[in-house]
Amino acid sequence: MTFDLSILAQYWPLFVKGTWLTIRICLAATIIGYVIGIVLALLSQIPSRAIKAAIEIYLLTLRAIPFIILLFVVYYGLPFSGIRIPAVITGTIALSLYASAYYAEIVRAAIEALPRGQYESARVIGMSALQAMRHVIFPQIVPTLVPPSTNITLTMIKESAVLSSITVAELTYQSLVVQGNTFAPFEAFAAVTLIYWAITAIVAHAASLLERRFGRARSEHLVGSALAASFLSLEAMPKRSRR
Repeated sequence: MTFDLSILAQYWPLFVKGTWLTIRICLAATIIGYVIGIVLALLSQIPSRAIKAAIEIYLLTLRAIPFIILLFVVYYGLPFSGIRIPAVITGTIALSLYASAYYAEIVRAAIEALPRGQYESARVIGMSALQAMRHVIFPQIVPTLVPPSTNITLTMIKESAVLSSITVAELTYQSLVVQGNTFAPFEAFAAVTLIYWAITAIVAHAASLLERRFGRARSEHLVGSALAASFLSLEAMPKRSRR
């Protein structure tokens, strides 16, 4: 048995097409999922039992079911409700919802790990809620968000292979096409394995560079921001001794 490179040479356009679609879907799902996750994390800070309960149910539900089940629920549920959209969009929506639950937990944990007094002190000196988040909270939590967010993103990239089950022509689907045409499953899936490895390796390396950059820029941002400097100067003031 020999590895037939001619198969890869013949069908490389399919692999390129599938890789490009996989990258686009995962990029869109990452952005949409993270936006939803940030919104959910911020809403969870509101002192309302109803809002907290609704968010907890959403997060628990999406984290408790396999992604393929969520995908089928969205894929078959939307047409059942009278909404018909392409399979690519359906898959992106399902992948975004799946990732949003994990991103939300990451952001919420990072926010709650900071001392509550920092946000309150920023509001006391005149910052709006948005300014407090931008100049005080987010510069401190962003470096801590990168490692866990990278892990979730890598998992999402690998889970995107499930989209082939609803005929989304991403990388895994194209490998199935090649395998069906050539009856050479080893060559087809070996090529896909290397491509997935390359994608995840690039993402992991980029995240490592981003983490180091945020780590260096963290103190510079805080010192360079006038509002944050005011906040830090208040924190540095010695406490008055009690009489």
